[in-house]
Amino acid sequence: MQSMQQVRNSRSGPHSGPTAFASAHVVSTVCPLDCPDSCSLDVTVRNGRIAVIDGSHANPVTGGYICAKVRRFGERVYGADRLLSPAVRKGPKGVGSFARVSWDEALGTIAARMREARDRWGGQSILPYSYGGSNGLLTQDTSDATLFRRLGASQLARTVCAAPTGAANMALYGKMPSVTYEDYPEARLIILWGANPSASGIHLIPYIREARRKGARLIAIDPRTTPLARQADLHLAVRPGTDLVVALAVHRYLFEEGRADQAFLAAHTCGANRLREKAQPWTFERAAAEAGVSVDALRQLAEWYAEASPALIRCGWGQERNRNGGNASLAILALPAVAGKFGVRGGGYTMRNSASWGIPRSWIGADEPATRLVNMNQLGRALLEYDTPPVKVLFVYNSNAAVTTPNQRKVLAGLERDDLFTVVFEQVMTDTARYADVLLPATTFLEGYDLARAYGPIALRLGKPVVEPAGESRSNADVFGELTERLGLQAACDPRGELEEMLDVLGRLPEPMASELREHGVASPPFDGRPIQFTDVWPLTPGRTVNLFPDALDADAPAGLYGYQPDPATPACPLALISPASERTISSTLAELPRPDVRLLMHPDDAGARGLREGDAVRVFNDLGEVRCRVAVGAWIRPGTVSLPKGLWRRHTANGYTATALAPDTLTDLGGGACFNDARVQVEKVGSRQ
Repeated sequence: MQSMQQVRNSRSGPHSGPTAFASAHVVSTVCPLDCPDSCSLDVTVRNGRIAVIDGSHANPVTGGYICAKVRRFGERVYGADRLLSPAVRKGPKGVGSFARVSWDEALGTIAARMREARDRWGGQSILPYSYGGSNGLLTQDTSDATLFRRLGASQLARTVCAAPTGAANMALYGKMPSVTYEDYPEARLIILWGANPSASGIHLIPYIREARRKGARLIAIDPRTTPLARQADLHLAVRPGTDLVVALAVHRYLFEEGRADQAFLAAHTCGANRLREKAQPWTFERAAAEAGVSVDALRQLAEWYAEASPALIRCGWGQERNRNGGNASLAILALPAVAGKFGVRGGGYTMRNSASWGIPRSWIGADEPATRLVNMNQLGRALLEYDTPPVKVLFVYNSNAAVTTPNQRKVLAGLERDDLFTVVFEQVMTDTARYADVLLPATTFLEGYDLARAYGPIALRLGKPVVEPAGESRSNADVFGELTERLGLQAACDPRGELEEMLDVLGRLPEPMASELREHGVASPPFDGRPIQFTDVWPLTPGRTVNLFPDALDADAPAGLYGYQPDPATPACPLALISPASERTISSTLAELPRPDVRLLMHPDDAGARGLREGDAVRVFNDLGEVRCRVAVGAWIRPGTVSLPKGLWRRHTANGYTATALAPDTLTDLGGGACFNDARVQVEKVGSRQ
């Protein structure tokens, strides 16, 4: 057997060498990675290898340009970290020492261990762990879901992102289609709330600029001074976790100052009086003090929003990543209903638009079994504390759990268990892959088929293979289909392999969508891709009514619906640590590529109080763990808040831990989401004490 270095560096395999892709040509495809935009791509291929990745004009919204992240994706496809052959562990877990094996041996071992776990401890002892942000309709919840459902495996609540906003959006509007990028120039006021398009969703920026050229005001609500916040007419640098009280203060102003749209409320909503009661205590003065912003700025926000038409809120995901995240998102998304901002082009809100197509996953070959539900944010607890039954087999795919899951030290301790059999199906040698017992090489989106839905614009495109798979890498459909067969769980009607799965999914889509995708690779968007809320589209709720106080959520919220939970800071840990998306990675994807030194961003007041200067080595710590890195000092972040980028790998810090080592595995008030931004820490210079 070969060493893992040989496995990674080898270019031998069934798909290597000149193929049908050998001549220089351009292949058009689409990016499915976790970004709202879903760019259309033109990829130049020379001698069977990716030469240049560029944007195409097939998607008019993305307009021929792409982010620097995807432009470098070829470095992932051919990089030194790429996994090219199946392998088995030959050293301690976490060391990353592996020996190459055949696909037959690898899949045979996995099937045997799954069968043993199911027979001895029950199907729930098997835990699939994945997240679908960077996957389309073909590469998650197809053959993988069929396999794990038929096994009777534990279910996974995929809640690491968008769960609180999703719960709020569903309760209020049933995930009604929202305002798309093309209509931003019609708005006279745009509020970016918890969103930073400069890091994710860059194609929104030109539309915002056009709106501003036409006279629109821009408001940014974010603890950091993002690029658009620097350009905004008003920036509210709120304390993390206080977005709820800011939104409630605006509601109070609308109700108490006669700026609520009573006609709209009477015709299209219920529960307005109960929302009004919850907002009543939050005066501008009280909310401003809690959020750490000026009373005048908060009043200006409310007045401008009440006066403007069309007025538009781009609700992001930054405000959901804390104990109040669900209620904050609920209060934010309720604002256009109370203020009567619907019914005009460029008015309302923008949230996720992927549900606009109304596509049910009818192709999953089994119903969801009545098995236990594991919240993915509490993986460490599941691996170390569950005992009825214990987790005996962990199958990780489409995820890098070792660095993206809260309470990192507990997760790593779980991954180190000798009695846990871990499979990692991955493209590159991630931090999670180093803990695998069996390692399987996966194809990238440039090596296979997918159906990618944008969730900013309304777009659905067929992604095609640009080059053949590197080494022996295989698609999700091929691997999960073969495991289903080896376990004796395959039905006669199941598709065999990636191509059959694509055809099966296309065959289940409604017309004319299916025919358009087959013939042209793109489907015509509903509502011409530019729906006007409460004119072209309506809430997908009973009676098309906006329930401003959904009782079903009230029962689950620890402090009740619209109830505020105070800051968890203590004198020992007074600083709020946030971990926002960066311009370098998509979550942790592409973090293997070279990058500048990672630094903790800190306001000059906080640095000065601790005797810190630019570039000092620091330890960021709390009761959960410690991260060592260097500090960057600047006024780009509010006092009392520090920041480390989302998606770091262990190699990026001096002691091998990331921001998730400091994040609690507690859950948001609604939706069971992650509370990354509830990390409360202290920072000190390395060597200041022992």
